[in-house]
Amino acid sequence: MTQKRDVVVIGGGVIGVCAAYYLQRAGRRVTLLEQGEIGSGSSHGNAGWIVPSHSVPLAEPGAILRGLRWMFNPKSPFYIKPRIDFDLFRWLLHFRAAANSRAVQRTVPVALELSRMSLALYEDLVAREELDCGFAKSGLLGIYRTSRGWEDALEQARLLSEFGIPSQILNAAEVVRMEPNARDDTTGGVFFEGDANVRPGAFVRELALRLYESGCEIRTNTEVLGFDVSSGRITSIRTSDEEYTVDTVVLAAGAWSPRVVKELGLRLPVQPAKGYSITFESPGEPLKQPLMLAEARIGATPFGQQLRLAGTLELSGINLNVRGRRVNAIREAMAEYLTYDISPREENVWVGMRPLSPDGLPLIGRVGNPSNLVVATGHSMTGMTQGPATGMLVSQIVLGKPTDIDIEPMSPLRFSGGAAHA
Repeated sequence: MTQKRDVVVIGGGVIGVCAAYYLQRAGRRVTLLEQGEIGSGSSHGNAGWIVPSHSVPLAEPGAILRGLRWMFNPKSPFYIKPRIDFDLFRWLLHFRAAANSRAVQRTVPVALELSRMSLALYEDLVAREELDCGFAKSGLLGIYRTSRGWEDALEQARLLSEFGIPSQILNAAEVVRMEPNARDDTTGGVFFEGDANVRPGAFVRELALRLYESGCEIRTNTEVLGFDVSSGRITSIRTSDEEYTVDTVVLAAGAWSPRVVKELGLRLPVQPAKGYSITFESPGEPLKQPLMLAEARIGATPFGQQLRLAGTLELSGINLNVRGRRVNAIREAMAEYLTYDISPREENVWVGMRPLSPDGLPLIGRVGNPSNLVVATGHSMTGMTQGPATGMLVSQIVLGKPTDIDIEPMSPLRFSGGAAHA
């Protein structure tokens, strides 16, 4: 049986739920399709950071050399599984082209504007919808152990200051005063007071509940199987449940987005990047604020009496296999930066796929053909940070309104000379 729908949003993570929310508020009739449960993907087990301070992309000067050093070490912060994969090869070429200072100077202000917009929208959403999600403007403290890491930190703090992101530079004693659980043999720290954090799964589920209560149709455990296209427009979506005729489609399926639209001939330069987290009862006094264990690229976030450690970046295709060495590397990193005991304890190990773009900016906008498809994916490690702003921009694109910020630098067509098709 075919059902007629106004706007269908594909993806029930933070991006899809925020897009559906703002479209619903604007008066559109929205159906949200999610292949699993709401917020069960990358929006569930991440560190929950809302961090304008993380506006410097992964593709920065020196990233290629670091990646080469790390890529064959399964315990490193960044690991590429050696394999023949032409999509990965093309992605790496785009990444290499973006890993220079000129590209970073173009990227940072765009990412920063999107993140600042999102932070303001978080405050509005949490207050207006009375979301019980632990939102707090606690700041973020980066802790550095090596002289090389410290030099990089100072350079990045200097760069961010040029774009209006203030920070406090701390010596080892000041780090311990700010965070008593930090080891006293650190090299130094950088504190970004403008950052915030949230319980990510709770935020997405609570906002989805408000959506449902306002009349949005939410279909979980519903996989998109294909599309029917006529005259350059998607006319219907075939799913594992039923078929929907549509007016507008929003693709917000995260790392699965390229697969979802493959049959349309679209080539989205998004690589699935596996990340891990471990959540357990805090082994001591809870942290005062979220921490970046810098050289290890591990985030530590207090959720009440619980502690979540999240990190690593693994390009090994879409798979949710848990690699014990990656999990152990996260545990061991905690002992290098914090005085916590790392003896075995009851813990929840999570793995998820993050949608990694080559240049650190998401893909937001129309693809041209099909003309009624709007893409919102590729947020890399900043999906929680940029979720509400992306949702607002998507609603403005669908409604044909001027967007609050310039979306041209985030065009899905920017890597293919104006065409996203293969």
